[in-house]
Amino acid sequence: QVQLVESGGGLVQAGGSLRLSCTASGRTFTIYDMGWFRQAPGKEREFVAAIRWTDGITYYADSGKGRFTISRDNAKNLVSLQMNSLKPEDTAVYYCALRRSPVGIWYNAGTYDYWGQGTHVTVSS
Repeated sequence: QVQLVESGGGLVQAGGSLRLSCTASGRTFTIYDMGWFRQAPGKEREFVAAIRWTDGITYYADSGKGRFTISRDNAKNLVSLQMNSLKPEDTAVYYCALRRSPVGIWYNAGTYDYWGQGTHVTVSS
């Protein structure tokens, strides 16, 4: 019903920047939040950032606070994650996610209804 497609991942040196984008599409759907999660090899999926669709309120995990910025374009059903001052520990597969209702917790991956396939981010030292 809803498809999420991420783009913008790649290989970057430590201290560099990447901008990830995700576009949601489908016949009919609603958005309450869109967010970004990441998963490194051997680790659990963790919250990165989220944005409430109606008012643009943002939430950040401590890991990216001050370095990452999430933004949205409601007209395009698009969410972006600008990542600056990247560190090797940021290396992971980054997933875009969509939540249809306020039921649940914004930083809990289990509360999101739709997921993209992920885009790889590799930060070299």
